[in-house]
Amino acid sequence: MSDTDLRPRTRTDRKTQRPRLHKVILVNDDYTPREFVVVVLKAEFRMNESQAYRVMLTAHQRGVCVVAVFARDIAETKATRATEMARSQGYPLLFTTEPEE
Repeated sequence: MSDTDLRPRTRTDRKTQRPRLHKVILVNDDYTPREFVVVVLKAEFRMNESQAYRVMLTAHQRGVCVVAVFARDIAETKATRATEMARSQGYPLLFTTEPEE
């Protein structure tokens, strides 16, 4: 008998998994002026006037609207900064995040 191992070797390739994406959600309220919401969307999410108006109107009609989808840390940062921008002006505007399915 020889000492040679005749079993085939299996090679495993490791793949890095993509980070889970999170949605930034605009929550409608009855107190924040529409124009201010458009300003926040343009400033924080770099939308043009028509995109920002469309997102604001969708949130107004449906109660909530997905603004954008980012990696978790970016989504949380943008939502926090947008909410703080509104709070600094005395408005209760709220942006939240949740994982994308």
